[in-house]
Amino acid sequence: MRQLIATSFISLDGVVEAPGGEADYRNTGWSMNSVEFDPAAYELKGAEQGEATAMLLGRVSYQAFAPVWPSMDDQFPLYNAMPKYVLSTTLDDKDLIQNWGETTILRSVADVARLRAGEGGPISIHGSATLVRSLQEHHLIDRYNLLVFPVLLGEGKRLFSQESLDAQKLKLVDSQAYPNGVQKNVFDVVR
Repeated sequence: MRQLIATSFISLDGVVEAPGGEADYRNTGWSMNSVEFDPAAYELKGAEQGEATAMLLGRVSYQAFAPVWPSMDDQFPLYNAMPKYVLSTTLDDKDLIQNWGETTILRSVADVARLRAGEGGPISIHGSATLVRSLQEHHLIDRYNLLVFPVLLGEGKRLFSQESLDAQKLKLVDSQAYPNGVQKNVFDVVR
């Protein structure tokens, strides 16, 4: 069985929307604007690239990342080279970016469950808040890699589901606080 790892920049109040500067959100770019840059706080991102064997995205995140990440080979060489999966009911093969490697469209959470049940290494999920909430509700997330920023944003897309769910226990397996106030928290889902 493969491991599904949700990785997010998240505000202290749980917002994950537009950390890098995406348009149409009043606090866009908050991960860059809220703290001084500390390279140590982002070492988790390099570790994730080395650990993951595939990437899973929702449609919105795919459409945001696909035009940009292929040109950022100095920052994302391993991500750019690995297979990608996009959960979407609306995208077609003709909508996929051709210079970002092998990309497969999945049509349902059941397709994601089958992918997870197959052979292979960890699958990293970036951005994709709607996807992560759905996978959380279906008990398919195995690990959360979170960089928590010391900022309160109020409104915005949340990482975790607001649905009435049974408790999901988590085990903290790694954590660190950085001088700029960012905290790394890595949680495994207890099954």
